[in-house]
Amino acid sequence: MELYLVRHAIAEDALPGQPDDARPLSLEGIEKFKGVVRGLKRLEIALDRLYHSPKLRAVQTAELLLPLLNGETIVTPHLAEGPSPQLLKAIKGQSVALVGHEPWLSDLCAWLLMGQMEGGQFPFKKGGVALLEGTAKPGNMKLVGFWSPKMLRNLG
Repeated sequence: MELYLVRHAIAEDALPGQPDDARPLSLEGIEKFKGVVRGLKRLEIALDRLYHSPKLRAVQTAELLLPLLNGETIVTPHLAEGPSPQLLKAIKGQSVALVGHEPWLSDLCAWLLMGQMEGGQFPFKKGGVALLEGTAKPGNMKLVGFWSPKMLRNLG
């Protein structure tokens, strides 16, 4: 499996009384992430499944990834919380993207690579992407790419 871990793009700050889950992407975040998508296209990335958190900023980031998708999108609450065996059981496909949040993406990356959730070793910038290959089990994947949003924008 090719597993792309994608941190949501830059979001607006929360307004007074606004729930965190309802924060949308900023205009800057949208424009910058469109550049990330162009970079991923240049790498000829095609996805057969796209999973994302139900938080608005992850939903909107997933929508921007649709040009890379040849399959379905799936909302999962497991990407709005720390990594779990339930998340790993839900992942199906050969070329899959997970759009989520920090610090959980870093923890997930470390867990899949090293078998331990020590995410500080893999910090994701907003709009950053990591590519892992292998079977989605703790300690069973290898890191193939870890791209900052700027690197991907420069490719596009």
